[in-house]
Amino acid sequence: MRSAALLYHWYDAGHAAVKPARAAADGYRMFFQNPLNPFTHTTMGRSAAAACEVFERTTRRYDKPSFGVATTRVEGTGVTIKEEVVWQTPFCKLLHFKKVWPTAALVPDQPKLLLVAPMSGHYATLLRGTVEAFLPDHDVYITNWVNAREVPVAAGAFDLDDYVDTISDIFRHFKGDVHVFAVCQPSVPVLASIAIMEAANDPHVPHSVMVAGGPIDTRRSPTAVNRLAEEKGTGWFRNNVISSVPWPAPGYGRMVYPGFLQLTGFMTMNLDRHMNAHKDLFLHLVHGDGDNAEKHKEFYDEYLAVMDLTAEFYLQTIETVFVEHHLPKGEMRHRGRRVDLGAIKRVALMTVEGQNDDITGKGQCSAAIDLCKSIPAANKQHFECPKVGHYGVFNGSRFRSEIAPRMGAFLRRFDPRTKDQPVAARFKPAKALDGVMDDAIDNGDWIGGEEPAFAIASVGDISPMVIATRMAEHSMHGLEVIEQTALEVAAEAITPPSKDEMSSEPLHMTAATLPWRMMSLVNSAALEVWGRAGYQGPQAAAKPRQVAAE
Repeated sequence: MRSAALLYHWYDAGHAAVKPARAAADGYRMFFQNPLNPFTHTTMGRSAAAACEVFERTTRRYDKPSFGVATTRVEGTGVTIKEEVVWQTPFCKLLHFKKVWPTAALVPDQPKLLLVAPMSGHYATLLRGTVEAFLPDHDVYITNWVNAREVPVAAGAFDLDDYVDTISDIFRHFKGDVHVFAVCQPSVPVLASIAIMEAANDPHVPHSVMVAGGPIDTRRSPTAVNRLAEEKGTGWFRNNVISSVPWPAPGYGRMVYPGFLQLTGFMTMNLDRHMNAHKDLFLHLVHGDGDNAEKHKEFYDEYLAVMDLTAEFYLQTIETVFVEHHLPKGEMRHRGRRVDLGAIKRVALMTVEGQNDDITGKGQCSAAIDLCKSIPAANKQHFECPKVGHYGVFNGSRFRSEIAPRMGAFLRRFDPRTKDQPVAARFKPAKALDGVMDDAIDNGDWIGGEEPAFAIASVGDISPMVIATRMAEHSMHGLEVIEQTALEVAAEAITPPSKDEMSSEPLHMTAATLPWRMMSLVNSAALEVWGRAGYQGPQAAAKPRQVAAE
C-alpha cells in the first residue's frame, strides 16, 4: 500500500482528537478576557488569553471564506453588488458580481471580464482584491471552483481535459462576448481551450485573453518548484501526496491531493515569515493592538482556508506542465487532438510577470507571446511589473496602480463597445486599504511558499517527571515575575526548525501531527512561565509567600 494512502484519514483523526483541547483553549481565552476577572488586566492574563487564541487558530480547520464584496463605486456613484451563480457543474460555479443600479438610466454597458481563478489549493476568494479592482469599470465574473472533498464520487472524475472543456463551455455561455484574465495555474488550460476552439473555427472565442504568472514554459528560468517537479517525476507525487477523502465528507472515497499538503508546501517556502507573523499576533494580542491583530486574522483566515484537488487533475497537470512541458513543445493533447497555440488568430493576448516572482520564473509566462505566432504583433503585449512577487501580479497596491489599468486599457482596444473610443490607461494612486499588507503582497513576503509553520517541543516535555522537576527547582517569587517572563517565554517557545529537524521525518507526518505538537507548545510555555516564577504546587501555596529582596 502507498505510504500516503491513509494520510488524509490520520489528518482528520488528528483534528477530531484535538477538538476538546481547542474547545478548552477557547474557554480559557474567554475566562482570561472576562472584565470581571482580575487577571484580565495583568500581563499574565493577557498572555494566557493570547496563547489560547493562537493555539485555537493554529489548530482549527478554516472554512471557505466569502467574497464579501457588497458595494463598489462607479464614477462616484455607490452601487450594490449581488453575487449570483449563472452557470455550474459539479466542480465549478460561474459567479457573477451583478451590479444593482439605483435607476435603470444609470446602467452602463461595461465590458464583460471573466477571472479564471487558479485551482491550486486556495479558494477563488484569494482573488477578492482582483475582483474589487476591476468591478468599477467591468462586468465581472469568476470561476468559483468546488472543493473536491465536497463532490460525491458519483459525479465522476475531473482531470485536465475536463478543465479545458469547462473553460470552453464557459466561453460558449458568453457566446464569445467576454475578456479573460487567467491567474497563474489556469493559463495553460485557458490557452489550450482557446487554441482548440480556434482550430475548430468556433465563433465563441473570447475577445482577448490576459495571463499573469502562468507556467507556460517552465524550462525558462526554472524555480525551486519547477526543479522539484522534474527531479521527482509524476510517480513520486502519485505515491506520496495522493490520498482518499475520509468519511463522512460528501466526497468520501474520492482520490485527491489534499489541501493541507498544499498549504504545508506553501508555508515552507517562507517559513520564517509565517512564524514571525504568528509570534507578532501573540504580541499584538498581549499589547492590545487590535488593528494589527485583525489584519493578521483577516489575511490568515483566507490563506489557511484550502481546498482539495482531484488526483487525476493534479497528476495530469504535473505531468503535462511541469515534467514533460508538453504545451511549449507542441506535444500537448486534449482527448487525442494536438493543442497548437499557433492556431490562435482572433484573440488578443497580454502576458504579465512580476520582477520578483519566485514561483513562476522570468520568461515562463511571456513564452505565450512567442508560441501564439499567428496573433498579429499589434494584438500582443507583455508587461513585467517591477518590485512585485508572484501574488503581486494579481493583488496589492502595484496591481491596482500599474497592472489593472494596463489590462483595462488593453481589453478595451478589442471590445466591440469601446474599440472605437480613445482609451488611455488610468494610473490612479493605489488605494491602499492596508499599506503594510500591500507592501508584503507586492514584495512576495506574505504568501509564497509551502510548509509547517511551527517547530514544536515534543510531548515528552509535559511528562509528569518534567513537571515535578521544574516545580522542585524553584521557589515562589510572585506574580510580578510571571508578568515579566510571560512574553519572553512565549516568544522563545516558537522557534524555526533546523534543516536536519525538517528532514528527520516525512513532510506528511509533520503536517498530520501538528495539532498535537501545538498543544505541547502551549503546555510547555505555560509550564516554563510558572517554573521561572518558582511555583511549587498546591502544598507550597499554603505557606507564607516570600518575595526576594530587590
